Amino acid sequence: MRRTTRRKLGRVAMYVLFVAVLAVVVLSADWDRFAQYFLRWDIAREQFPQIITVALRNTLVFTVVSFVGGLVVGTVMALMKLSSIGPYRWFATAYIELFRGLPALLTIFAFAYMLPIAFGVRLPFAPVGAGLLGLVVVAGAYMAEVIRAGIQAVPKGQTEASRSLGMSPMKTMFFVVLPQGLRIIIPPLTNEFVLLLKDTSLLFIAGSTIITKELTTFARDATTTTSNGTVLVMAAMLYLLVTIPLTRVVAYLERRMARSR
Repeated sequence: MRRTTRRKLGRVAMYVLFVAVLAVVVLSADWDRFAQYFLRWDIAREQFPQIITVALRNTLVFTVVSFVGGLVVGTVMALMKLSSIGPYRWFATAYIELFRGLPALLTIFAFAYMLPIAFGVRLPFAPVGAGLLGLVVVAGAYMAEVIRAGIQAVPKGQTEASRSLGMSPMKTMFFVVLPQGLRIIIPPLTNEFVLLLKDTSLLFIAGSTIITKELTTFARDATTTTSNGTVLVMAAMLYLLVTIPLTRVVAYLERRMARSR
């Protein structure tokens, strides 16, 4: 038997195996019971419009706020880590290692409860505001390394050319190097946005009110009230409705950048 024939037969066998396993899974499931516990249309109808106008809206708002805040913090930390001044570099390194090493849930908990108790201060828009600040701090630590890598990926010739034109080091960084570095890291920054979208579910640890619930908290409370998991399925579908297009955008940007190189 020729090698190409064996390869085709092997591929057909893999397809047949995949279809067979899928058929076994589909046929062995108790779909009536599944629908009873997770696909109750009467319960689903009761969640509208709040699941969109409150839960999804809050999730998107919290994501944008934490992303913008994390981008600002990350840019500052990246520049400090690349600084020739030792204390700045040491502080940025300690910040990045600390908040990348700690679970985001613990950081949010610390900002929501531990820091107010330790320093006797009440953060704005508590408790959600305190939780968001913790998420910004975590996002900033991760973005700092991404931004630092983007800055270092800019060819050194760009810096040398700018300096030869009489630009100061600060102007060179902010008007030449940083814009090019940010363009390079658009795909990983978009990935970070997707991760933050899902991490907003951790804000439940900080507590919330009726008007500040995000998708996961809204679905969890509704599940407790109705004793049914339909709202969890709805929340999952809304997450996918937002994240799948974003991941497709990331893939498109990566292909475009690969072609440009």
